[in-house]
Amino acid sequence: MWRMHLRIVIGALFLLLCASPLYAQLAVPGQCHDGVLPKGALSRICVPASGWNGDLIVWAHGYTAFNEPIAFQNLTLQDGTFLPDLVQALGFAFATTSYRQNGLAILEGVDDIRELVAAFPAQAGTTAKRTFMVGASEGGIVSALAIERSPQLFTGALCLCGPIGSFRGQVDYVGDFRVLFDYYFPNVLPGSPINIPANVINDWDAVYVPQITAAVQANPNAARQLIKVSKAATDPADSSTITNTIVTLLWYNVFGTNDASQKLGGNPFDNRNRFYFGSTNDLQLNLGVKRFAAVPAALNAMVPYETSGIIRRPTVTLHTTGDQIIPYFHELLYIGKVQTLPGGSFLPIPVNRYGHCNFTTQEAVNSFLILLFMAGTN
Repeated sequence: MWRMHLRIVIGALFLLLCASPLYAQLAVPGQCHDGVLPKGALSRICVPASGWNGDLIVWAHGYTAFNEPIAFQNLTLQDGTFLPDLVQALGFAFATTSYRQNGLAILEGVDDIRELVAAFPAQAGTTAKRTFMVGASEGGIVSALAIERSPQLFTGALCLCGPIGSFRGQVDYVGDFRVLFDYYFPNVLPGSPINIPANVINDWDAVYVPQITAAVQANPNAARQLIKVSKAATDPADSSTITNTIVTLLWYNVFGTNDASQKLGGNPFDNRNRFYFGSTNDLQLNLGVKRFAAVPAALNAMVPYETSGIIRRPTVTLHTTGDQIIPYFHELLYIGKVQTLPGGSFLPIPVNRYGHCNFTTQEAVNSFLILLFMAGTN
């Protein structure tokens, strides 16, 4: 069972005070070197030109649509900060990978991260003293699985807004949302929650986002019921987040469903025994929603995507409580799984805000400073 020790809190507060201002130049960023890992993923390794502290931060990026080109992802933060420069300015070397494939790439991403860590010494000319795993969204679960399954490679991990509580729960959450959307807004999206027509993918921005937006605005009561039944997050102070939540969640259904089914060996979504509640007429809702059965092979294929919660190295998680894409319930489920073995410690950090991975750069750096302190105590 995890515990937040008083020494962690006191030490973290001290580090935060010492770390201000955020962009104090501890090192001079050096040139980045790109390469190709053994199984085809791209690699980028950057070592400070001066002031390197000898440690390495490995970055695992978030979900990228299956039809996008293989490339480095999520290297620019929301405020415009370029992540490799920030990491190096703080004194660390930086390494990342594109993963060998887009779409569902969690297990492949973990393997590519291992290859990236193995490739680092040849590029840097030396082995890193300590290696920290950091990832967001899909990269958050990549980071959690990497630290759980290859603790010998890492000193600690920072897992941001990832589906670390239940991978199957995340699949069902997205599938349930599409099922409910089709009930409240019939005939807006062609196809079904488990089979997405090519034209919906190809014309998503030009045709279907405007259609969804218009339908939601024309029937706000149905939109409110959809949000209430699905339990998807919105910001009560900003009504526009209802439309944003609906569009962004449907994007994951549209762009992720066919790809995941292909890679998992069939449809992984199952709502045959689900009882949906919170509507103005739950009986009518449950009689009216479409039901789908998962393919047993897909259910079996999802097992390796589940975290164990067995932690042998310091691990910090950061998650917005109003995350509409990867809900905060993942943190609660993961807390229930956590078993800290010798050398391990765990600290979940909630951020009370709407939005997926909606952190400030300062909040992310502060969380990493806490991880550094935890690593120093083990």
